[in-house]
Amino acid sequence: MDQAGRSTRIIIEAANFALKWVNSFYGVKGQQSTVNSQHSPHTAITPLPFRPQTIHPVNLGDPQPNANPAPVGRGLELYTPRDIHHTSELLSQRVIELFAQDPTQVSAAVLVRENRQGRWLAEALTPVCKEHKITLYDVGERDRRSHVPQEILALLQFCDRPHSPDYLKAALEALVQRQLIPTQDLNALASLPEEFLYPGPLAPPQPEAVQKASHLCRSLLRARLELPLYQLISFLALTLNYDQAELATADKLAERVNQQIAGNSSMSAMLSALSEIVSSERFEPVETDDSEARYTRTGQLTIITMHKAKGLDWDYVFLPFLHENLIPGRFWVPPQSQFLGDFTLSEVARAQIRAALHGESNIPDITQAWEQAKHLKTAEEYRLLYVAMTRAKRLLWMSAAQKAPFTWSKPENLQDQAPCPVFGALKRQFPQCIG
Repeated sequence: MDQAGRSTRIIIEAANFALKWVNSFYGVKGQQSTVNSQHSPHTAITPLPFRPQTIHPVNLGDPQPNANPAPVGRGLELYTPRDIHHTSELLSQRVIELFAQDPTQVSAAVLVRENRQGRWLAEALTPVCKEHKITLYDVGERDRRSHVPQEILALLQFCDRPHSPDYLKAALEALVQRQLIPTQDLNALASLPEEFLYPGPLAPPQPEAVQKASHLCRSLLRARLELPLYQLISFLALTLNYDQAELATADKLAERVNQQIAGNSSMSAMLSALSEIVSSERFEPVETDDSEARYTRTGQLTIITMHKAKGLDWDYVFLPFLHENLIPGRFWVPPQSQFLGDFTLSEVARAQIRAALHGESNIPDITQAWEQAKHLKTAEEYRLLYVAMTRAKRLLWMSAAQKAPFTWSKPENLQDQAPCPVFGALKRQFPQCIG
């Protein structure tokens, strides 16, 4: 099957060119490697990153709706911003232009190689999206941090120490966010917890909003006294009026916490387990709706990794931060791992195990296994880029900033970065698309 109707023609041309360029470049490298090691009895011929293929547009009259749609703008746009901040500016401008036309019919996504890139970009784009009423959906943030553990922890900390102004305020904030109590001056309420929770006969009458908040907080404290510990999280989830997915997430959370504190069932142990879950950002919520529908909604700009984007498509796809140190990546062996040599032991072991499982007569030695591991990693990165490029229907926006972080754990440390080799080849092949 060599026809596809998803993308406009120039995107198909760009994807075909990228595939052939990678195959030709690494085919030559593979031949050179084989020649250089021809005297070795374990020489293995490395396969091409892609199976040779050329995708064609569908024929006229194809039954699928809007097959190979007309491009928006040039269809393919290539940018070389000054730095990552300039990248976010250019991307923001293009998003505003595209969503200004008819946002109810627009689907768009930013595909990033790492979650840390998505986190940085989401922070940069949030003010712009709010100003122009564009829904921004950061898939990585949704996966990283569910609000359920945070809210449950806030209420449990209050139940454990209701006299703490900080814990009382955090609980009230959670209740206000869930719209269970009216918005009010929480600092005033939390400053005197005893007067707020149990006003004496000489205390001035509480306004209705304060009475509602006080009554709900007292009900939480009563539940703490009357319910067994293992039922508290489920009770709090019902109190917070969670929907179906949130209730399922709370049940998952309760099960995990109860397993962790088995044999030491106490409030302090439960709070410790919950605090660890919240701080580690490793608790994924339960989703009950169709994930693909959430990622591809119209009127929404989705930030998602290239890995998660497999099988999805959008009208407009943005691929920023296309740098050589990430795609295809550079192999750097940490000094603490070099006790046996300039290689990563785990990758060498995988290559040797792979050869054994595939029934090869000769198991590669360390040098050959390391070369094979590097080739496989490079090939996989280019296949991932190809998949990302082919997610776009009407516009593919690609960029590689001149200055970018060496590691996205420190995005403030900018330095000169070489673009991904495929990006440079695309600029030479499609000069009319350079922005």
